[in-house]
Amino acid sequence: MQAIVYRRYGSPEVLALEEVEKPPLRDDEVRVAIRAASANPLDWHFMRGEPRFMRLMSGFTRPRLRRLGVDAAGVIEAVGPKVARFEPGDEVFGAFRGAFAEYACTRASAVAKKPANVTFEEAACANIAGLTALQALRDNGRIRAGHKVLVNGAAGGVGTFAVQVALWFGAEVTGVCSARNVELVRSLGAHHVIDYTREDFARRHERYDIVLDCVWNHSLAESRRVLARSGRYVIVGAPSDRMAKGMLAGFLTAGKVAMVMAKGSPADRAMMGELMLHGKVKPVIDRHYSLAQVPEAIRYLEEGHARGKVVIDVSAG
Repeated sequence: MQAIVYRRYGSPEVLALEEVEKPPLRDDEVRVAIRAASANPLDWHFMRGEPRFMRLMSGFTRPRLRRLGVDAAGVIEAVGPKVARFEPGDEVFGAFRGAFAEYACTRASAVAKKPANVTFEEAACANIAGLTALQALRDNGRIRAGHKVLVNGAAGGVGTFAVQVALWFGAEVTGVCSARNVELVRSLGAHHVIDYTREDFARRHERYDIVLDCVWNHSLAESRRVLARSGRYVIVGAPSDRMAKGMLAGFLTAGKVAMVMAKGSPADRAMMGELMLHGKVKPVIDRHYSLAQVPEAIRYLEEGHARGKVVIDVSAG
């Protein structure tokens, strides 16, 4: 089979499409014929081995797992003897080891059934970004119906999910984005859209119950200024050089500041499937790339201007 492989840390040039063996199947796993995958910032962090603490998981001098990619959707080819919930032929989406490949394995608990009305490309987008948005708003933001929610970076991978999830919870949603993305964010259902090239949300008089910050282009003090008295500031995907400051700030503000990394919850993954099934959430796809174009896809994602998600069409060849 073909897969994206890297043997050293660095820029997208370290990635290569190679012929490799199919991954071995463990007792509690499923092996999936990948139809589509999606790229995440996590992928280029692993590719570059940055920030350095990530190498505790990935290998200090060179990557231990030489295959890249986490999010994907496809058709189960085989199941391990301890797997009872799935069978060959089931269409699934979720988290994988080495998702940028024709086949990948994962624990059965790491996937959910793909809704029939959702494409493989859409389903491949929903794992990290969808779960991050859901958990950030529900668990960290403690969202309730009627809350005023501001999503900074509303046109990005997590942001497009967050706008829709907040609406599902019954919140009044304000999205912050660039001028070229105003109509996109409005089309997702946001009640208000702020073009940051014309207006700074941190200087407005409006107060919000939750500020979900996907880009962190303001200081903590500036962002907290627009919080309601009991409001919560939730950081997603903060730049690595600010992580320590953000974590410290969380301690100093009595739980009003939280930093979010998605947890691989089977229940939440199934919930995301239900939201897509019933049309409450529709993944936004910016660009499509082939498996051979993964380096180009990662390079584009690193630029930070993707609208929604970047998809790898594995079955397209």
